[in-house]
Amino acid sequence: MSGRRILHLSWEYPPLVYGGLGRHVHALADAQAARGDEVVVLTQSLEDVAGDEVASGVRIIRVPHDPPAVPFDEAHLLAWVMGMESAITRRGLSLIEEHAPHVVHAHDWMLAHTATTLVEASRHESALVATIHATEAGRHQGWLPTDLSDSIHSVEHWLVHRAQRVIACSHHMRYEIERLFHLDPERIAVVTNGIDLRHWRASATDLARARDRFAATGPLIIFCGRLEWEKGGHTLIDALPRLRRRLPGLRVVVAGRGGAASDLEHQARERRVSSIVTFTGWLPERELHGLMAAADALVIPSLYEPFGLVALEGAALSAPLVVARTGGLAEFVVDEKTGRTFAPGDPEDLARAVTEAVRDHESSREFARAARTRLRESYRWELLAAQTDEVYARAAASEPRLGSAPAVIPPRGVNLLRDFA
Repeated sequence: MSGRRILHLSWEYPPLVYGGLGRHVHALADAQAARGDEVVVLTQSLEDVAGDEVASGVRIIRVPHDPPAVPFDEAHLLAWVMGMESAITRRGLSLIEEHAPHVVHAHDWMLAHTATTLVEASRHESALVATIHATEAGRHQGWLPTDLSDSIHSVEHWLVHRAQRVIACSHHMRYEIERLFHLDPERIAVVTNGIDLRHWRASATDLARARDRFAATGPLIIFCGRLEWEKGGHTLIDALPRLRRRLPGLRVVVAGRGGAASDLEHQARERRVSSIVTFTGWLPERELHGLMAAADALVIPSLYEPFGLVALEGAALSAPLVVARTGGLAEFVVDEKTGRTFAPGDPEDLARAVTEAVRDHESSREFARAARTRLRESYRWELLAAQTDEVYARAAASEPRLGSAPAVIPPRGVNLLRDFA
């Protein structure tokens, strides 16, 4: 069914993007609007000015934060979220009467309270659907190491139990949600991330420019993404002494920014490989596309990866993929079919897989072509929008969920994914 009125709640949305969540919501909303749905996205504005615009058929409402005005960092995160949710909820309450959505679709925990408040304001005429893009316990390999982690886990638990349907971005995430929150698997649907192949392109000129700038005469290895511990950049740096010996002329580019940037640069100096590594920080889109297309191997060494959108982006640009066998990455990249894989956190196995990718150039290009074919067959946004509509239909046919059991907060030193059934 097209013609639904959909309200997406997302704490990030282009051009304000921290990671894959904002790009996911943007692409999904555009695809839903193209299907004939009436789509509104309610999100934050970092400027102290409210915004209301229409782009690609999607109405985007940006709301400035309420006080308290605190930094976006771990020490102040809950107060920061409170200021965002307070303002977005107030705007959403007026929108409920005007827009009367059939579905309120919340993305991750940061707008959980807003979502439940708006559904209650609609007298439960709006179905509540939640997409969990990642979990706090998952990011920490099953642990909840701090009081902040306990709080986030509790809100995640509350959201998934209040939602009539929950969407996971991979089968790995479906299992993780089921196990962490003791949720009925029948209420969890898998709808993956997608890709718009028209957008992910690089000209021959952009590719050549990237090779001239970064590759010298040897192989070029690329890492793209947020520089955070769970993304595994440290595993790549640990592998570089081996790779430099095996691959003469090797050059490595680390493109991205994040809290681990200075640690990775320090690690490169300690491993005595800083002369072959370039840390570019954030790159403009055209330069990034050219860089990824120029790679002899695009390495994704994540320790935790619910889906791994960068793998789709690399495949769209025909980059040979070398990825950790974890989470959603292992579902898209099949070893020696659509790329090469290695054990997460294992520098020696990473070095082996990268060496094979560079030395066996023909096979790498064959795998890259197979990965791009798979994108066209299964990861187009129009297909994923239709799958999401099926989830909405099941949610609308379900009874509202008015309460939930309290979250299980284990003692320190107990692992939710390992020690709790």
